[in-house]
Amino acid sequence: MQSRVNESSRLVSALQVVIGGHVFAAGVATYFGNDTWYSKYLMPTLHRLIDPETAHRWAVRAAHYGLVKRPRLPEHPELKCSMWKINFNSPVGLAAGFDKNAEAVDGMLRLGFGFVEVGTVTPEPQPGNDKPRLFRLREDKAVINRYGFNSEGFKAVLDRLTTRNMEPFESGVVGVNIGKNKTSTDAIGDYVRGVETFSSLADYIVINISSPNTEGLRDLQHIEHLEKLISKVVNVRDKLPGKKPPLLVKISPDLTTKQKEDIASVILRKGRGIAGLVVCNTTVSRPDSLRSEHKSEQGGLSGQPLRDLATSTIKDMYRLTKGAVPIIGVGGISTGQDAYEKIRAGASLVQLYTSFIYEGPPVVKRVTNELAQLLRDDGFTNISQAVGIDAKK
Repeated sequence: MQSRVNESSRLVSALQVVIGGHVFAAGVATYFGNDTWYSKYLMPTLHRLIDPETAHRWAVRAAHYGLVKRPRLPEHPELKCSMWKINFNSPVGLAAGFDKNAEAVDGMLRLGFGFVEVGTVTPEPQPGNDKPRLFRLREDKAVINRYGFNSEGFKAVLDRLTTRNMEPFESGVVGVNIGKNKTSTDAIGDYVRGVETFSSLADYIVINISSPNTEGLRDLQHIEHLEKLISKVVNVRDKLPGKKPPLLVKISPDLTTKQKEDIASVILRKGRGIAGLVVCNTTVSRPDSLRSEHKSEQGGLSGQPLRDLATSTIKDMYRLTKGAVPIIGVGGISTGQDAYEKIRAGASLVQLYTSFIYEGPPVVKRVTNELAQLLRDDGFTNISQAVGIDAKK
């Protein structure tokens, strides 16, 4: 009898050691950012256990508290670049939509992003659209969202960025993406307020007029509205004392050829003062290749199915603006090759977000390293030499 008790105790002890060892190993792999652990085990497991919006909130909090170790990134001199008199240590940035309320800026810079774009931020707090409003299309490595600019408002984000500037913080570029309130009767006034609010703190400001999840927002891309909007925000920015950040416009991938031509003509006109384009936002189109049960959900589609459409739109806008307007390329970037294709299409900088959902923090280091190697393989000593090379053919 005693021998059975001893055997049972040894078995329990052995199980405790094995389970404890696995938990410890998992914790180490998570903290140190093991690429295979994240992409093949941790992220798929979390996706099975946690709904998308809860996972998003937890990821922001994890970044806020620095729960993942800073990766060791080698120096890549070929990736250093200057845009709008701003120095970027890396052209790989975090797209708007992840850190909507500026809660995790330093945490995301710490992961290796060269720049972080917070927002979209609206003048007044608003809850956004009804839940559920975020859907993973796992088979397609894609996401559909219809958040609808859920935001804590200008004041909350301004307070966080102001506090950040009074404390030691991570080096890196911080942009602010601004939008209009859902119930606003003066859309242009909302953007004017955004420029007035954030000009002293933002390294650049993005005028987001292309989300498909706020009724009427995309109408601001039409030439008659765009003319007025740009004129107003540029005039306000130019009259502000002190710092005058570059203003960029974020456009849709679903534009017609005529709309792209109109946008390019407005941006290029002398004195308009728009420094760049963010190309592009999510798409309302649904490729036939989609397999997920969520493929028919309303909202904007991002991730791998957007990749080629985004690259094509970048190339179109680079050609239409004659390479005179710097572009931040967004949409479907999960590898260095994806980023490189957007650079060669005309993007000077790139952003990712959806691949971060599926592959976790290690994707930042991997994309950065792969992009640097591709530049070297093609004989480029700086990323600027590759910008638009395919659009010039």
